[in-house]
Amino acid sequence: MEAISIGLLGLGTVGSGVVQIIKNHQDKLIHQVGCPVVIKKILVQDVHKQRPVHVDTNLLTSDPDDILYDQDIDVVIEVMGGIGNTKDYLLTALQKGKHVVTANKDLMALHGSELLTVASEYGCDLYYEASVAGGIPILRGLVDGLASDRITQMMGIVNGTTNYILTKMSDEGRSYEEVLKEAQELGFAEADPTSDVEGLDAARKMTILATLGFSMHIDLEDVKVTGISTVTEEDLRYGKQLGYTMKLIGFAHREGEKVEVSVAPTFLSNNHPLASVQNEYNAVYVYGEAVGETMFYGPGAGSLPTATSIVSDLVGVIKNLRLGVNGRSAVTPQYPKKLKENEEKFSKYFLRIHVRDEVGVFADITSIFAKYGVSFEKILQLPIKKNETSEIVLVTHKASLTNYDKIILELYDLQAVKEIKSAYRVVGKSI
Repeated sequence: MEAISIGLLGLGTVGSGVVQIIKNHQDKLIHQVGCPVVIKKILVQDVHKQRPVHVDTNLLTSDPDDILYDQDIDVVIEVMGGIGNTKDYLLTALQKGKHVVTANKDLMALHGSELLTVASEYGCDLYYEASVAGGIPILRGLVDGLASDRITQMMGIVNGTTNYILTKMSDEGRSYEEVLKEAQELGFAEADPTSDVEGLDAARKMTILATLGFSMHIDLEDVKVTGISTVTEEDLRYGKQLGYTMKLIGFAHREGEKVEVSVAPTFLSNNHPLASVQNEYNAVYVYGEAVGETMFYGPGAGSLPTATSIVSDLVGVIKNLRLGVNGRSAVTPQYPKKLKENEEKFSKYFLRIHVRDEVGVFADITSIFAKYGVSFEKILQLPIKKNETSEIVLVTHKASLTNYDKIILELYDLQAVKEIKSAYRVVGKSI
């Protein structure tokens, strides 16, 4: 079989990794697919820029048409990021009969359905394993490994930046601002970290996971998102005291025909498998009706881990090419979208409340929770020396989001309550 020609859009960190793997693993690729795999053209912004990976300058171009309209290029690999121009490039590639492999979570979360439809119309493959959790084969696991099962829940750490920050804050008792600055200096966080720390990056990944795992078209706006920028070292210290570890958790749950998807800082019991996932690592915990509980764990980003997923997708495309079955892998969602109402969403909650240090205050607070049928799993009450204030830390048993919202409103109306310092979702029982 003739060599498979690749057009590479982008030569940054991940693109350099793709070049390295295709070059250094050529013997393995030939063994896997039965033919050489060669990169014919690479789209870059500046063909004269110095790069960490050696590339023949004849391969470089700043004109996307050199790739999109080259009839000899079989597969386009997109690692340039962005949405507007990138979407147009990939649509053109698919319409020209080229298969596409992308690592672009933003694009797939917002326009994945349209791109997959076009890919199917033109008999092309569109693979995007690397768009979620870097080097972890989670999408392939859902689509292939768990294809016969019915997924009921997925929860995971899908953003390495926030996991690094929360790990350091928890282990070293440092502030959010201090650890964020260190993460930026080490390259774990961007100069503008908003997408990571406010949960938007994780939300895009959960959109992709929920759409695949539940076979239901989930939109980004369906995901309720809260970031970690307001998490304090005091929150983490109290959590530790009660047997919990905090992580930014992407949560997707299906009950009957209805689903909920969210991203929020969450206290996990220390015996939960996700509680031990440290630093920049990612992990996704999947519950299936037949298989039970499984966990996918590994590096969530980085040049070579992400490039490994991309080249694995490339191998899948080439195998389909040899079998003549390209364009048949995209399965349209099986179920119409049905989202849970707030009264159908249940969780346990951690609350830190500052109150006046007076007799009867705690009884007033407990009566509000009792009114809505919510009891406590854990309680801490600590005096604060200044301003005659006490701090009450509560972990509730499960409550509906509707009742939880009503409780919060009534607490604010209570004269003795000075401030609700923090509130987080809780998963599992403390040890």
